Amino acid sequence: MANDDTIHGRADEMSLEELREEIRDIDQGIVELIARRTYVADTIAQVKEEQGLPTTDESQEAAVMERAGENADQFDVDRNLVKAIFRLLIELNKAEQRESR
Repeated sequence: MANDDTIHGRADEMSLEELREEIRDIDQGIVELIARRTYVADTIAQVKEEQGLPTTDESQEAAVMERAGENADQFDVDRNLVKAIFRLLIELNKAEQRESR
């Protein structure tokens, strides 16, 4: 995936169709990363179950949310938007963990 400066530098040189293709590639990458994250979260759920640990770990969730905010700041993306997306990912993972127990 291209960095922000590369995209900004090329945007005026790209056609609308090329820009849309770039969005399609980015969207596919986002879905791939969500799938990878979900797989790892499922693996964590299995480890928690094997070790008799609770599904929810509030300190870990807080750490994830803090990292999300820091990453948003680093890439100059709206912090609240990024944190909302991560909150949704966490809630979906927790729901899947509860269903699998």
